Amino acid sequence: MQRPILFLAACLLAGIPRAVSAGPAPDGVADLGSYATRVEIHPFESLTLTDRQFLTGTSEGAKPVTVAGLLRVAKAGTERLPTVILMHGSGGLGGNIEFWQRALAARGISTFAIDGFTGRGLTSVNTDQSLLARTNLILDIYRALGVLARHPRVDPARIAVMGFSRGGQAALYASLKRFDAAWNRSGVTPALYLPVYPDCSIRFRDDTAVVDRPIRMFGGSGDDYNPAATCAAYAERLKAAGADVDLTVYPGAQHVFDNPTGPSQPVVARGAQTVRACAIREAADGALVEGANAAPFTYADPCVQRDPHIGSDAAARAAALSRVSEALDTAFRAR
Repeated sequence: MQRPILFLAACLLAGIPRAVSAGPAPDGVADLGSYATRVEIHPFESLTLTDRQFLTGTSEGAKPVTVAGLLRVAKAGTERLPTVILMHGSGGLGGNIEFWQRALAARGISTFAIDGFTGRGLTSVNTDQSLLARTNLILDIYRALGVLARHPRVDPARIAVMGFSRGGQAALYASLKRFDAAWNRSGVTPALYLPVYPDCSIRFRDDTAVVDRPIRMFGGSGDDYNPAATCAAYAERLKAAGADVDLTVYPGAQHVFDNPTGPSQPVVARGAQTVRACAIREAADGALVEGANAAPFTYADPCVQRDPHIGSDAAARAAALSRVSEALDTAFRAR
């Protein structure tokens, strides 16, 4: 039993692609169409930094780290394929990521699922969000773009970024021109940004200046982890600034509604932290501050609450899959 584990570890360290098999398809996905023809593990270099370091564009004092991404190639052959980057949330890679990997493969779209935790010695930050600064996952997305830009089976003109919860926040704010100019060295501008139940609680400076690409957000009206209303307010500010943005809210849907392995009825995510009651913004010096007094934000602040709910929702999941498929088809056709 040790040899497969050791081989996988060697693949991760050496960057050797490794083919793996797929299990049963998730609900609503044709079984045969959901199998990837090839699966590769790609370690790549990133940084672990503070939010202030990221926001001020400095890597001085940041810690180098090797993270990894799982590339599932949707079709055999030599064709360059459309590819969606998947950025996980606070619980790491889970059932929702696998759902989208298989669902998109069934539509001929490859995926690159980033693991932003394991290389940093983390498995989850649900109950202690201070373990990793939020903006690290934005940097990981930019570094992943560099990996895909060089891959012979990826069409760099047809790459989309999709993220969930904390990863949805990263996918959303990866669209900011300021961040893209400071940190994206890949030469690739994604064709589409797909934040799913993202945290929209932070107001960054110049956060209505986004790259000239569509943004399609998704949330649930029952979400008390990252309430959709916060993202609705941000979407209105983006629209007023001329951005191509849309927010779809599914009635009654909970946080992680797209996870087919989640609870069918809402349950409390015990101890999980939510900033739903916080008013966080970026100060001129790159610090994140909260409230009328502009005090430095920490996860010990009174506005940070616990025990939000999560729940799976088959109807919302199917509707989101349909809407995402349409958005990808439109964005990739335009490229």
